[in-house]
Amino acid sequence: METKDNFQISTFNFQLIRVAIVDDHLAVAEGFEKLINESGVAGVIGKAYSASGCMELLAQSETDILLLDISLPDCNGLDLFLKIKTLYPDLKVIMLTSCYEPSTVKRAIDCGVSGYIMKNASSAVIIEGISAVASGEFFLCNDTKNLIQERDFKTILLSLRENELLSLIIAGKKNKEIAKTMNIGYETVKSYRKHLFLKLNVSNTTELMKIALNQNYY
Repeated sequence: METKDNFQISTFNFQLIRVAIVDDHLAVAEGFEKLINESGVAGVIGKAYSASGCMELLAQSETDILLLDISLPDCNGLDLFLKIKTLYPDLKVIMLTSCYEPSTVKRAIDCGVSGYIMKNASSAVIIEGISAVASGEFFLCNDTKNLIQERDFKTILLSLRENELLSLIIAGKKNKEIAKTMNIGYETVKSYRKHLFLKLNVSNTTELMKIALNQNYY
């Protein structure tokens, strides 16, 4: 383990999902590291305890998934996420936090995080989330889903990209057509679509159309 002032890099090699942890509480970060390393699914390549440490860690390591807390001493985790995505657009980021504030959950989803998991989630849920996100899926733990489901649809704001996707779905376009129109990959369309269904709490296109028409989303 190579130790710096505000981050650590693991030096062992493994053929697992490579995870980095950013949390300002050392004991918490070490607890999650132990959980992940014992899973047989993923391994922790390093830990950081601040936004600055996170950026140094990412610059010096190869990471598949970043577990990022919202509350950091030198930066809001969501603001840091936006910075990270400009530099590492392919990096998948899961917010692993104690924040239950619906508006924060909404902002995280709107910003494009790959997952949102509460720190009190079970070990199985955390590993499930890492596996799902590594496979290109969007993941929410049940507590986060419940927060979204309790919200009034009228308070849900869609991004320009989400509105574009919704309009194409309502127009009856298939995923391949949507991918071509939006100039994104087919798998990305599938991910965006799942994200939109979760955000609006619908399970099929018929429900989506009803919500879109009733709430004037497009």
